[in-house]
Amino acid sequence: MNRRKLIILIVVVVVASSAAITMWLNMHRWRPRVITIQGAVIRSDDDPRKELPIPDTVITASDGVSSFSAQSDGSGYFKLSFQGGVWPDQIVRLTFRHPDYEPFDLTLRTGFRLADKELHIATMTPITQETVAPHTPASTDKQGPAVSNIRIRYTENSETDVNIGSAVRTFEVVNKGNVPCNRQLPCSPDGNWKAATNSVSLDAGPGNEFRDIRASCIAGPCPFTRIDTGELENAGRNITVSAVDWSDTTTFLLEAEVFHAAISSNVRESYPVIFGRTLNFTLPPTQEGVSIEAEIDGSPMVFPLGPDLYLSWATCTARNNSGEQRTTVYRCELKPEYRF
Repeated sequence: MNRRKLIILIVVVVVASSAAITMWLNMHRWRPRVITIQGAVIRSDDDPRKELPIPDTVITASDGVSSFSAQSDGSGYFKLSFQGGVWPDQIVRLTFRHPDYEPFDLTLRTGFRLADKELHIATMTPITQETVAPHTPASTDKQGPAVSNIRIRYTENSETDVNIGSAVRTFEVVNKGNVPCNRQLPCSPDGNWKAATNSVSLDAGPGNEFRDIRASCIAGPCPFTRIDTGELENAGRNITVSAVDWSDTTTFLLEAEVFHAAISSNVRESYPVIFGRTLNFTLPPTQEGVSIEAEIDGSPMVFPLGPDLYLSWATCTARNNSGEQRTTVYRCELKPEYRF
């Protein structure tokens, strides 16, 4: 084979290979694209109940050219995106840094779209480990103040309606029976007899409203009367009841219960769940005045948490759950000099 044919053959192979690679990439839709990396950062522990979320961890992703950073939230969740696009089968390195935990690195290889949607869990090891096993005889020795009999106290506010009384009123509709109507309103329902009407109004007062409203004819020829209760369907502070009578004079009775909206406060108690050196508890969104009752070496004490979540014997954090319930999740970890 002469030199010219060799060059032609090489060119043909290169062109064919390029075309094949291009077709293959197009078939698999592999091209630079924005990828999103998400996951969670938790504490490494053999007991799954102690794999607590680690907030405020700095996560940095780098492909060797550009890098992007994010922080984990209260639940340990993180999410970051490569805005410039990443080629398939490219290496992306994730670094996780937190001052209280040993560095953690993770290497990812981009690939199919499903692989790029994987959830990545980073398990970080605390820098200060417990040096004494929880079930060894040494752990039963008194190493510091003991925290025991822990209870959570809080106030829950709720809006309630209080029945503060009843309203009673009578009224009459004065009329004479068997008088022809002669088309002079008001008339009886059949249009034959002259009728009369009357009404009465009640005011429940500021901040009050009427409920369980009853209106009845109590005296006179009641079968020949009709009470208009249309306005009572949307009763509130003020109500009006009217009646029509197409016979002799009748008497009507109006009664209603008066309710007042008030805020009631109830003291609640709950008990935390303790795993290792950490206690966990949740509270409803209507809670106020959270405090922890505990015994420190047998002495009962009350520790108000306050907005700073300060405890002399533990470090506490709080985060709000997403969703409809919006409960608050509290986590308190014992300080080194204390024990449960």
